[in-house]
Amino acid sequence: MLGDRLFASLVASSAMALVIATPALANKTADRAREAIAAADAKIHTAESIGAGTDSPRDTAQAQAALASAREDLASGRKEAAIHEAIRASALADTAIGTSQQHKDNAVASAREAQSATADAARDQVAAAHDQAAAAQQQTVEANARAQTAQQSAAAAATDAAAARNAAVLAAAQTPPAPQIETSVTTQQTVGVHHSTRTRMKRRTTTTGAAPASSTQITTTTKVNP
Repeated sequence: MLGDRLFASLVASSAMALVIATPALANKTADRAREAIAAADAKIHTAESIGAGTDSPRDTAQAQAALASAREDLASGRKEAAIHEAIRASALADTAIGTSQQHKDNAVASAREAQSATADAARDQVAAAHDQAAAAQQQTVEANARAQTAQQSAAAAATDAAAARNAAVLAAAQTPPAPQIETSVTTQQTVGVHHSTRTRMKRRTTTTGAAPASSTQITTTTKVNP
């Protein structure tokens, strides 16, 4: 009898404890559902604020639908279902946030690359301009040197021409001296050989002799000394 009463007392105590614990457990589940729904709602707002609705519209829309389902489940007393839907809504919102952030990072990287390329191009243009300016300056220096050389050559040629003109004027102004004429006369005389012939005729002797023959050659040489 005592045992039966003790068993009955234990059963009654367990039943009472179960009745007392059930509402507390239910309230705890409802709180968890509300917390999950609030977290999902906050993430969806964050996703929308950074433009996830444009960058990842599908994930954002699914997150909003899951959040609506979680609220409906909670209102209908389906607390566990509400918790699951709220968790799914949070996950979809995280995906939308990540996709949107990735798009922004890519855009920033592209902008930086474009800016870097623009800066490099600008530096190249500046360097090319400097090179062209240096080349132009060098050409100017060389042209000035050539012009100076040409000017000096022209001055020297003008000086030479003036000297030549002065020499011509001086030569024309001077009277040349009269030429000296030197005349040489050479006389050459040739004397002939004397021949004698004797002829005897009876008591008479005749002597015939040729007169000496002579010739004279006169040569005149004239030399003009300037």
